[in-house]
Formats: sequence, C-alpha cells, structure tokens
Amino acid sequence: MDLWLVWSIAAGVLVVAEIFTLTAALGILGVAAAVTAATAALGLPPPLQLVVFTVLAVVSLLFVRPVAVRHLLKPEAERFGVDALVGRSAHVVAEVTGRGGRVRIGGEEWTARAYDETLVIPPGATVDVMAIDGATAVVYPRE
Repeated sequence: MDLWLVWSIAAGVLVVAEIFTLTAALGILGVAAAVTAATAALGLPPPLQLVVFTVLAVVSLLFVRPVAVRHLLKPEAERFGVDALVGRSAHVVAEVTGRGGRVRIGGEEWTARAYDETLVIPPGATVDVMAIDGATAVVYPRE
C-alpha cells in the first residue's frame, strides 16, 4: 500500500472525527495529514513525510487552533430593547403580586407581576427581572 493512501485515509478519519467532536484539533491534524499525503504522492521519502506532518501539526495546533476555538466559543451577542432588561434589578414602587404591581427599572416605571404567583412583594423591595411579558416585567424578590 502506498504511503500517500495511508496519509489520505488518516486525513479522512481525522476530519470525520472532528465533525463529531468539534475540538478543532482533529480537523487541524486531518489537514496536516492531507498535506503530508500530497507530499507522499510527490515522492518525498517517509522520514521527510513524518517531518512535514509533525511541523504542520505542531505549528497549526499552536497558532491556528487558538484562533479557531475563539471563533467557535463566541460570547453571547449583546441584548437590546426589552431583552436587555432581563436579569437586571428593579425597585418595587407599588406592591407586586401574581396579578400586578409596579416597579422601577433603571429610570422607567413598569407594570409588574410576581414570578411566583403566591408571593406578595412590598414597596421598597429589590427584585430581579426574570422576564418581560409584553409590557409587564415578571419579577422575583432578591434575597
């Protein structure tokens, strides 16, 4: 069996394994194996093929993988509008129950209702905004 075929099979196996793991490392090794298969097809001796594979793999893993991982693990996009209010704290202006009430979020007054319908949250309490339902803030008391 020719070495270019062995390197090609190794490249294919590594790329398929990358699809299932999404680590970026196996894909990089698969590309290094594919380039090595090309050098083997050109007639490079086996020791030099191993050097090509090793150098490509090490350089790629040290310099390319961190960039690829950074792009795979992008931070959550910034939230705008009412979505940006979820998770913020609010100040209860008028008693909040499961049916209604009023809170101040930032500088704006909002209608509100308790996340747990059995709760009664007194004026002056600090709450967390759990969700926005239409024009109503769904809140839960901060402990």
